[in-house]
Amino acid sequence: MARRLFFVEHVRGAQCEIAGERAHHLRTVLRVEPGERYEVSDNERLWLAEVESVRRDRVLFRLIEPAVPRTLPVQLTLLAALVKFERLEWMFEKATELGVGRLVLVEAARCEAGLERAARKRMERWRRILLEASQQARRVRLPELDGPMPFAQAVENPADHRFFLDEQGTAPGVFAQLPELRSSSDVVALLVGPEGGWTDAERNLAAAAGWRRASLGPLILRSETAALAALAILAAAWAS
Repeated sequence: MARRLFFVEHVRGAQCEIAGERAHHLRTVLRVEPGERYEVSDNERLWLAEVESVRRDRVLFRLIEPAVPRTLPVQLTLLAALVKFERLEWMFEKATELGVGRLVLVEAARCEAGLERAARKRMERWRRILLEASQQARRVRLPELDGPMPFAQAVENPADHRFFLDEQGTAPGVFAQLPELRSSSDVVALLVGPEGGWTDAERNLAAAAGWRRASLGPLILRSETAALAALAILAAAWAS
């Protein structure tokens, strides 16, 4: 059975700890006990660790040995236009499980009015979602969360390969746009639109910036469905 993984803020010598609300959750919900072994990460390195003590607001771990990290054969960035928050949060959770290293919120022309202002107030909540999803997936590093940023700024994000998902029938399929030569050092960016789709002006901006238009087929998918389907394809393509 796979061991649970927990993120810790600091490692000092051969010890680390989780404090506050997260420690309370470990004690009362997960019921961790001294002597139990888990994996811990400081967002850079991974260890096998043993619970040394459990207190009301503090769980102390003793590091046993370094563990082998699990990494994807590609660095994925998801640039997602703002959609209704319950769908956006589901997208964040599942994209994190799929290994995305960076999430960027994008203000597109057809995003619902006011979402960008409301989004800035939810960043702390969303980072908690990313933390929980990262522990579930047993990641070594947490994904970064950036934005919201205007579309014109978003298309300037650098990457080795950049894919612009478009529902227009003239867009080639994702598989047709994959590069023949793929490396584990590649950074791959995926840009996903809002519920209302892209404007022609946005398509032109993305094309001028060098993004490859790609389609997932003839059916119209919700933003979160399209994002996750494309991310799974890209991760599998670089793993093959």
